[in-house]
Amino acid sequence: MKKRNLVVLFLLFITTLSFGQRKNIEFEEYDLDNGLHVILHEDHSTPIVAVTIMYHVGSKNEDPSRTGFAHFFEHLMFEGSKNIPRGEFDKIIQNNGGTLNANTSQDRTFYYEILPSNQLELGLWLESERLLHLRLDSIGVETQRKVVKEERSQRYDNQPYGSLLEETFKRAYTKHPYQWMPIGSVQYIDQATLNEFMEFHSTFYVPNNATLSIAGDLNIDEAKELIEKYFADIPKGTKEIFRPSIVEPPMQSEVRDIVYDNIQLPLIMQAYHSPEQNSDDYYALSMLSTLLSRGQSSRMYKSLVDNQQKAVQAGSFPFPSEDPGLVLVYSIANAGVDANELENAMEVELDKVKNEMITEKEFQKLRNQMENSFVNGNSTVAGIAESLADYHVYYGDAHLINNEIDRYLSVTMEDIKNAANKYLTKDNRVVLHYLPKSAKLENK
Repeated sequence: MKKRNLVVLFLLFITTLSFGQRKNIEFEEYDLDNGLHVILHEDHSTPIVAVTIMYHVGSKNEDPSRTGFAHFFEHLMFEGSKNIPRGEFDKIIQNNGGTLNANTSQDRTFYYEILPSNQLELGLWLESERLLHLRLDSIGVETQRKVVKEERSQRYDNQPYGSLLEETFKRAYTKHPYQWMPIGSVQYIDQATLNEFMEFHSTFYVPNNATLSIAGDLNIDEAKELIEKYFADIPKGTKEIFRPSIVEPPMQSEVRDIVYDNIQLPLIMQAYHSPEQNSDDYYALSMLSTLLSRGQSSRMYKSLVDNQQKAVQAGSFPFPSEDPGLVLVYSIANAGVDANELENAMEVELDKVKNEMITEKEFQKLRNQMENSFVNGNSTVAGIAESLADYHVYYGDAHLINNEIDRYLSVTMEDIKNAANKYLTKDNRVVLHYLPKSAKLENK
């Protein structure tokens, strides 16, 4: 029995090694005459294919008086088309053994279907249909108005800490459109007309603003023929695609505020302005955030949660964005712990990374964590398809799917310390105390 267990453990170890190793991801990319960028990755390890399309439009491309349009279209794109009856889009995918979803950020909107590989043509037809023949009418708009408002109510307005990012970003940005979240304003969604939605679609949902990224069990030559069949005749967009050029001015002093919410435990949020995700400092800050908060052996967790027991949760993460973004550092207080006491404990941990070099042991662990995350992020065909699109859209170089990890591994211990001192400063941050509503009554 013991020998058998040893054999099983050995096989598991070998399997882990094989999956944990970096492998070169080969792909082809090209442009159709209408501007659609196509990326194809052939992988026969499983009989599935991921069909994804990324539109380079997010909430930052919106009119400030019409926020929420990009997210609204994430919903509208499932309404059907001239050749797909209303409400049937999801059913067609599911009835053919697939799954689908979409998401919206400040910078892009992403749609995907994961299908049996013999259904590649179906996925391409569906995406081409809603690109060319999207059903845009008053019935669909009114239906999705209700859906989006309900989503906002459930996820933002009536969920503990649900408004945290919204409250943070609107204080951190005074000029740049990152100041509003993709969910947008219910007021503006209610005011928007059908013509305004049609205008948004004809501007941003065009081949020359899209990246079609497909990965999985496919034959590249056959896939090219299908893409030509379904996408080549879609007209190129003719309207100017708005890209905001506003640069958020540097903060001159710390911004502090209190938000009272339907919560039981106080939360401290510190938001530091940081560079865009394609900069050298971004990689150093990303590694710094991992050092502070990834896993129960991370610095903030060990100190605030385990040792001092002042927090039930503590974390830090960079908010990746195409334009300069934020690094978010937060803690949720343990029962009976004062918010100011918790913030002081957070400051101690941040001061350590600014004043002391991390240890060689921590640094090697950190490098291993980054490499492991990089490998795992591209361990599925869906992950590969999305990464290829991301690298093309944000960095202009899809080949980073194979070598972006080298940018992380080139970061030194000195770089991490320097980034902490450069960005984690009081005059570069917003500090929010999220407190229970009962505390507001006590403070009166």
